[in-house]
Amino acid sequence: MVMELSRLLILFISGLLFHVKIVTSIGINYGQIANNLPTPENVIPLVKSIGATRVKLYDADPKVLKAFANTGVEFTVSLGNEYLAKMRDPDCAKAWIKSNVQAYLPATKITCITVGNEVLTFNDTSLSGCLLPAMESVHTALVNLGLDKQVSVTTAHSLGVLGNSYPPSAGAFRKDLVDCMTPILDFHVKTASPFLINAYPYFAYKGSPKQVSLDFVLFQPNQGIVDPASNLHYDNMLFAQIDAVYAALASLGYKKLLLHISETGWPSKGDEDEAGATPENAKKYNGNLIKLISSKKGTPMRPNCDLNIYVFALFNENLKPGPTSERNYGLFKPDGSPSYSLGISAVTAANTTVASPTPPTLPDTSSGNDPDSGSGSTGYLSISSATKGRYEFVGSVMLVLVFFLISLLL
Repeated sequence: MVMELSRLLILFISGLLFHVKIVTSIGINYGQIANNLPTPENVIPLVKSIGATRVKLYDADPKVLKAFANTGVEFTVSLGNEYLAKMRDPDCAKAWIKSNVQAYLPATKITCITVGNEVLTFNDTSLSGCLLPAMESVHTALVNLGLDKQVSVTTAHSLGVLGNSYPPSAGAFRKDLVDCMTPILDFHVKTASPFLINAYPYFAYKGSPKQVSLDFVLFQPNQGIVDPASNLHYDNMLFAQIDAVYAALASLGYKKLLLHISETGWPSKGDEDEAGATPENAKKYNGNLIKLISSKKGTPMRPNCDLNIYVFALFNENLKPGPTSERNYGLFKPDGSPSYSLGISAVTAANTTVASPTPPTLPDTSSGNDPDSGSGSTGYLSISSATKGRYEFVGSVMLVLVFFLISLLL
């Protein structure tokens, strides 16, 4: 009884988190590179408190999938980059799906599998060569198990797959990636699965804080810019980035492909050289973002399309490597209290206990278990790990857009 009352209290108070009525589906990334997170059972009220109905995992943690059974929350589970080579084997893919997806259906609503994370921008040809075959193998296994109509297969890309993003209407994929990107896009069309992009305006601001308009990246009031080719008006960088991806897809003939933003967020703390990583800016970015999602407002290029966005992330994760910002993207601290002031009192997660992350089970064709299983998805260890130039790419390409904004204001 005490535990249930505590959970209801969390749900009631945290429900005031953004002072908006949640009227559409919000996605949240649930990472677990930490040793101090609450048990999955105690995460449920926190997920519901922000109005999230979709959760993306970076593995297929059985504790999480069991805990969220019969909650109605939709799940995306993931296969890390380290498993791509093995997933090319149809038998291995089928065994993995049986253990990590089929075993939890239908109680847990698993609707998507991401195969790899930001693979194409690692500039590792051996890894990228495994991506599509692994996706095809996983999808074939779903077909053979009769699950392909309820579970889709995709992969998440860094915004670094774009070679041009200004103006948004001229968005285009990197020329060196077109040959490998096109068959992946064909796969999405064939299987009716979404194309995923991780987009972080924060990187652009961090890279050039003196040139990039903070209001423009935080969804704050500003004059915005006008795309000279399309005459469309943009008042925030994320929408410009999303439309650049739409334009890139259209340039290759994929105008109707469904696009999801699989990651976006803002850190509440950073190192001295990480400009803008403050609680105030994180509050503005995530609060305004969720208001936009809730308003069902599409981008200038796709005004009638609902935004399909997964906020990064649910918790601060204390074991993530890299700069301080990497460990401070969470909406919540491990104890369940907000990471920054959002107009509510601190909330303590009911019966919080340490729950170490559990890697996904990767069965082989003989025993059903992989003795060489890793400790998590290496593609997720750092949100900026895909390429050394990820910060520079987003900052430099979008910097052109910002210079245009400045010229309008002068």
